[in-house]
Amino acid sequence: MVEPPEPPEAAAPRPTTALIVYAPLTRADVPGLCARLVELLHREPADPFPCDVSALVRPDLAVIEALARLQLTARGLGRCIHLRGTSGELRDLLTLTGLDEIVPAGPRAAGLRVECRREAEQREQVWHVQERVEADDLPL
Repeated sequence: MVEPPEPPEAAAPRPTTALIVYAPLTRADVPGLCARLVELLHREPADPFPCDVSALVRPDLAVIEALARLQLTARGLGRCIHLRGTSGELRDLLTLTGLDEIVPAGPRAAGLRVECRREAEQREQVWHVQERVEADDLPL
C-alpha cells in the first residue's frame, strides 16, 4: 500500500501589517508608537514584527531612542521587532550607538563598522627643556 505524500510544511505566515514610523519623530511620539505596537502585536502572530522606517531618512538620537523603546516594548510581550526600509544613515547611527544587534535592520550592507577601543596617546618626549619656578607660584 502506498502512503500519500506528506503535505509540505507551511511557511511562517507573512505579516499583513507593519508598524509604520513617520518622520519627524520626537520623544513625545514614543508612547503613542509603543501603544500602537502593543495593539498590532496582539493581532499579528508574526515574529519578528516588521517596522517600516523608510521615512526616517535623517535620523537623530531621538529616533534611536524611539526604536530602542519599541524593541523593549516588544520584548516585554515576548516578541521582537525588525526594521524594514532602513536608510544608510540610520544603519550607521544604530551601529555607532551599539544598537545594531539589539534592533536588527536586515542584512548589513558594506559600510560603517565601528569598533570601540582605546589607544594610548602618542606623545614625543621633549628634550632640553628647563623648567623655571616663579617665586609666587604656590605648590598644588
